[in-house]
Amino acid sequence: MYPDPSFWRGKRVLLTGHTGFKGAWLALWLQRLGAQVTGLALAPATTPALFTLAGVSQGMDSHVCDVRDGAAVAALVQAAPPDIVLHLAAQALVRPGYAAPLDTFATNVMGTAHVLDALRGQPRVRVAVVVTTDKVYRNREWAYPYREDDPLGGHDPYSASKAAAELVAASYRDSFLAAQGVAVATARAGNVIGGGDWSQDRLLPDAVRAWQQGVTLNIRHPQATRPWQHVLEPLAAYLHLAEVLWQQPQRAGAYNFGPLPHEAATVEYVVKMASGAY
Repeated sequence: MYPDPSFWRGKRVLLTGHTGFKGAWLALWLQRLGAQVTGLALAPATTPALFTLAGVSQGMDSHVCDVRDGAAVAALVQAAPPDIVLHLAAQALVRPGYAAPLDTFATNVMGTAHVLDALRGQPRVRVAVVVTTDKVYRNREWAYPYREDDPLGGHDPYSASKAAAELVAASYRDSFLAAQGVAVATARAGNVIGGGDWSQDRLLPDAVRAWQQGVTLNIRHPQATRPWQHVLEPLAAYLHLAEVLWQQPQRAGAYNFGPLPHEAATVEYVVKMASGAY
């Protein structure tokens, strides 16, 4: 499922959230593939940040812009019309969602609406991939992995906002963009790990900080099983999905991306593995 360089070479890509962990890696990958990347995001949220250390902005057109500002988003899309949109900009953590629920809903729901609304009437755009999360499902405590047609839900503001973003994407697809020839899909993935992540409330960054400071690492649910995946795995999936939609727009819809059920691991297991390698 490696991205096809011949497909991406010369494509005009609007990437939102390019200053974040996944967004910075995706921006670098798109640059390597030869895409013309325009980025729309807030300034990096952490210090240090992969976006800064890797010089991500040097190979793209980077703009500081808040997706909550619909007029600014529309102006940027008008100035740099894309062929493909990859929407990653989000408030992406559970605890900040509790601390600032209105900001979380504004960013994740209205931010998604602003990006998709800016595509209306744009003649170039063919594909839009909206990245949500595997937390969009109503938690039924089922033994099997959630499927794309399972009910959406979300108890906490972050999860609920991402479930709502799914509905926004489906509404814009069915009401406006499909008729315009734009294939809109949502990509659901979570528990992403890898280098360049300095965020709070992420297992491995929190673990490394604790070990560096010589303090106890507090783990809330050590026996919880999670579908861990390296950051490049979901990014490859997003790129592959965009390639497929370009050729087969009728496949627009919602897609889960993650490891097979037997590849999931407990939080405790991952911490022990990381501790042994530290």
